[in-house]
Amino acid sequence: MFAVLKTGGKQYKVQAGDTLRVEKLAADAGETVQFNDILMLGGDSPVVGAPLIAGAGVQAEVIDQIKGEKVIHFVKRRRKHSSQRTKGHRQKLTLIKVTDILASGADKTGVKAAVGAGSVSAVAVEAAKPAKKAAAPKAAQKDDAVTEAPAGVDDLKKLSGVGPALEKKLQAAGVTSFAQIAAWTDADVAAIDEQLSFKGRIEREGWIEQAKELAKG
Repeated sequence: MFAVLKTGGKQYKVQAGDTLRVEKLAADAGETVQFNDILMLGGDSPVVGAPLIAGAGVQAEVIDQIKGEKVIHFVKRRRKHSSQRTKGHRQKLTLIKVTDILASGADKTGVKAAVGAGSVSAVAVEAAKPAKKAAAPKAAQKDDAVTEAPAGVDDLKKLSGVGPALEKKLQAAGVTSFAQIAAWTDADVAAIDEQLSFKGRIEREGWIEQAKELAKG
């Protein structure tokens, strides 16, 4: 019985006992991994997937992490002096030995799936979720601090570089007075920079210092 599996963007025809090199997998030597993308099963009753065969799998033991043969990449541009470059590259590969071919039930074995080393693992995704949830309240606090404006509306056009259009943007963001700008913290400045795409304009123009003087007058 043989199987045609897909991994690393390539297809391999394998049988139990075969040893082959595949694109690098996220697994250590001695581990057993399972390939779940099976395109075809051959034998007495061949089965062709559409495009994959549900429940089929190929299990293999990781022998070692290796590198392929060195490939020389030479580039030379015509009619351009000193425009040539030579680079060597050795592709990272994983040496595996096929131990078993499963026609069904592969989804219930519990064997670690063969995942490319360049792919984002499910563990990394789960680990990132709490960090995103924790960052959300901080962002909300920044927005509250910026958009909560005191009573009174000042003529923001007195600030350097602020015209009618920019004044409307600031007011739409909840910025309406010099006292409010004078009290901005670094977090508030960063939030306004990002919200209105100022790209450091607040610090370059010195709005906070100007607002402090205008608030006094």
